[in-house]
Amino acid sequence: MPTTSPFALLLDVDGPIASPVTRDVAPEIIGLLLDLAVSGIPVVFNTGRSDDFIKQQVMAPMIAAGMPSTLKIHAICEKGATWFTFDSTGAGEVQVDHDLAVPGHYSDEIRELVASSFASHMFFDETKRAMVSVEQNIDADNTEYRRVQADFDAAALEAMIRLGLGVERLEVSLPDANSGIEYRVDPTIISTDIESVALGKDLGARRALNLLSADGIVPGAWFTVGDSRTDYAMADWLAAHGHEVSHVDVRPGDGIPAGKPYPVLTAGDLGLGDEVIHDHAGLAFLRHWRAQLDPGMVINSTELSEASV
Repeated sequence: MPTTSPFALLLDVDGPIASPVTRDVAPEIIGLLLDLAVSGIPVVFNTGRSDDFIKQQVMAPMIAAGMPSTLKIHAICEKGATWFTFDSTGAGEVQVDHDLAVPGHYSDEIRELVASSFASHMFFDETKRAMVSVEQNIDADNTEYRRVQADFDAAALEAMIRLGLGVERLEVSLPDANSGIEYRVDPTIISTDIESVALGKDLGARRALNLLSADGIVPGAWFTVGDSRTDYAMADWLAAHGHEVSHVDVRPGDGIPAGKPYPVLTAGDLGLGDEVIHDHAGLAFLRHWRAQLDPGMVINSTELSEASV
């Protein structure tokens, strides 16, 4: 018989969980994720990061913190191209949708491009199995990185066109000879992902639902959490398929899309200021949800604010 949970969490990792500055996950966030999962709240990660990143930055700390042997966590990575499940013994087999992978010869060209022209600001992510990603060096200035990123993205687009591949970046569409668009260049505040247009947080949401269904778990509602406009696709997909969902935006400064058919929450809904963003906001919401499960645990907005800075 299916098990019903009051709600489930579908979490982007960069921003809400991992610091975009250090890429680390705070110990308190790890502890709260475990508390919620042990209390029967499904916790599923839906990220553009690789399975290796999740294993190192999320799985290993959760196991070290005392993950119960009966608990398992699902992780959808590379925006739905790969996924795996882990428990207290480690990671299970990583599933890869090879049909959604960027061609190997294009990946090789981008690796060489980064090494020859952009290595002072970014590095090629060797852990990706389907996407091609480059990321800001931790010691690079973000303002300078964003300027150089525009040059890299232009070169990545040019390489796609030269190889006869259709590609898009934001509002720019450059179709192939058959008027097709197969790939997307997707810039974030600390990286650029080059990926199949079939990938996205909506695909990740579909995979998350399938994984929980296979476990016999039916969430009564969902909270999706992200830090970019593309993360809204999680809530869009769930709402379109009849699920009750609220989306938490931990970086609303980019603008909250109008007309969404579900609630959009920010740190302001917890009584916090606009300066509380990224993993600070993620921490506040995790503490809020943890407190809801324990009526004796009272956390006021002042305590949340102090915990978030």
